[in-house]
Amino acid sequence: MIANETLAHQQSLKVNGKSFNWAAFFLNAKQAKKAAALYSFCRVLDDLADEEGLAGFERLQNIKNDLKLNRSPSDNLHLKFNNFIVSENLPVPVLVELVNGLLLDKEDVSISDENALLRYTYQVAGTVGILMCFILGCKNSEAFSHAIDLGIAMQLTNISRDILEDAQMGRRYIPGKWVGGLTRKEILHAAKKPGSDECRAVQLGARKLVELAEKYYESGIKGLIYLPPRAHLSIGIAARVYRQIGIQLAENHYAWYEGRQVTSRSSKLLCSVLAMPNFMRRTLNINPHKIEHNKTLHNALIDLPYVCGN
Repeated sequence: MIANETLAHQQSLKVNGKSFNWAAFFLNAKQAKKAAALYSFCRVLDDLADEEGLAGFERLQNIKNDLKLNRSPSDNLHLKFNNFIVSENLPVPVLVELVNGLLLDKEDVSISDENALLRYTYQVAGTVGILMCFILGCKNSEAFSHAIDLGIAMQLTNISRDILEDAQMGRRYIPGKWVGGLTRKEILHAAKKPGSDECRAVQLGARKLVELAEKYYESGIKGLIYLPPRAHLSIGIAARVYRQIGIQLAENHYAWYEGRQVTSRSSKLLCSVLAMPNFMRRTLNINPHKIEHNKTLHNALIDLPYVCGN
């Protein structure tokens, strides 16, 4: 059994998701409880993808197959969360795509280009944005596109932060076309030679990740208007905190080889303050009731659930 599988939902969020735990403080008790349950479920799914050997792969496959075929859960994790999935009416096709993305992590990960990157980030994080809409009581279908974008933005930030760590795990999420086709081993070698052409190529790739994330943050943050007020504030803070990682990486000249950036407690507090103006515009009715979504952001995703009206 995965260690995080034994943790209570709130404990899992506190231990593993410090940025999200900070943001969850601004939800009401019912919203926070549901958000913690969803986080806990996704956390263990992610752990299964990281588990060495076939056990994690087989469990993910079983969960996926049971979901697709509408069978009774055969895996303990699925069984534990099945009532939650049913009670919150979480869309099965979205859950299946989430597991599909995590199954990719069990393979030889070498993302080829931007389109492949965006499809992967939709699967492992855009899907979570959709699921969050459901558990936060957001019933406006216009919200889903923006929720997908915010999830993608956060995952792009994760990838920019974890280039070195991912390479150490045998994974390259940064598109090969952006870094001259460097392999994971070559990226690890480049990390030991700051200033080399290879290292600079990865720095430019990290910059592209952060810049691409900014486009999706812009869309995702615009869509917060569709959420209930406290959820708007909470998710807005989470977005700001995550975005700060990319800002810090840029301020450090995209020095990916120095390891991951983290946000301090003071940074989280500042990000919380910076999230307030967007929320206040909502309360003052400055924002329009409908936000036009930039459909070009989903050009690589058109056949996936809840994308462009799917």
